[in-house]
Amino acid sequence: MNLHRQSIAIVGLASWRQVCVALAAALAAFNAPAATFALPADESTVVGEVRIVSPTPDNSLLDIARRFDVGYEEIVSANPGVSVWLAARRVVVPTQFILPPKPWNGIVVNIPQRRLYYFPPAAKGQPQQLITYPVSIAREGWSTPLGSTKITAKFRDPGWFVPKSIRAEHLREEGVELPEYFPPGPDNPMGMLAMQTAYPGIFIHATNRPWGVGLRTSHGCIHLYPEDAAQIFPMLRTGTPVRFIDEPFLIGNDRGRWVMASYEPVREYPDQRPLAERAQAILAALATPPAQALPADVDQARVARLSRTPQPVPVALSASQPDLPRWLQALAVEPYTYPPYGVEANNAQLPPEASAPAGERP
Repeated sequence: MNLHRQSIAIVGLASWRQVCVALAAALAAFNAPAATFALPADESTVVGEVRIVSPTPDNSLLDIARRFDVGYEEIVSANPGVSVWLAARRVVVPTQFILPPKPWNGIVVNIPQRRLYYFPPAAKGQPQQLITYPVSIAREGWSTPLGSTKITAKFRDPGWFVPKSIRAEHLREEGVELPEYFPPGPDNPMGMLAMQTAYPGIFIHATNRPWGVGLRTSHGCIHLYPEDAAQIFPMLRTGTPVRFIDEPFLIGNDRGRWVMASYEPVREYPDQRPLAERAQAILAALATPPAQALPADVDQARVARLSRTPQPVPVALSASQPDLPRWLQALAVEPYTYPPYGVEANNAQLPPEASAPAGERP
């Protein structure tokens, strides 16, 4: 994306305190529960817990997804058969995550998972943490380059000169003629915060269409919910390493319980092996020395289902462990009493305040 430099304020050191205080206050106002975890100190490679909620009838799956900081495809894949617009009485919230392959430093974006992981430097005397956010990825034909890069600059209130190729695409496919330039503001597709990588034209930035987070909506950039961009923006330094990976299958150790999750592959990337073959290759690597980590009774029927149908909720690999439906059925159902976000939240600004009674917050 081309940024209008005169309409961008690069945050200087003198303004950092003001920015951080303002963002922290805004985030606290609507109680956004960013997914922040201590990095496992043992052999575990899974963080978080799956939750089951019972929402009020006026909420949609999109409201629940945003409140728990998950994306569109995650919430839909975790709730097959549930209408996006009319949430069921029992909604699975996929807030348990298998960590991406190491190294765990800087930013790692797993494109098929549509999720960003940030491993900030550990504070002195404190355990290292990780923060994870759902993201939108590139639409077909505009795939983000795989590999390692870094954050080169950060911008507040960016303007955007729309490339001719993108204007032509929108006119051809949607019959919409985009303006040549979007000024800074809540309707700017770049959002109100943007972080530039060393890959030409590739930014990690907020979006003016937060209900699309988790879909294929960009032209190579990585889109965040506005509130997630507001959280990570002041934490990132220029030079932070960024790694884009293509891992449609993840296998992890959940405190001794080996689990697997699967995601819709990005067909434009070089690895075009059949999905079942890719899944078996990961299993084989973990079953041979020096790893020898997997249980002896891997349920191949479960692996086959994960190869056919994306499932972001980690599934136990051992045949002696409950399969996913039975495991989910055993989880307690929590009330969900937040009001819906409303159409006024579908822009680049932080969402309006939404509160719930104490003790009922996610």
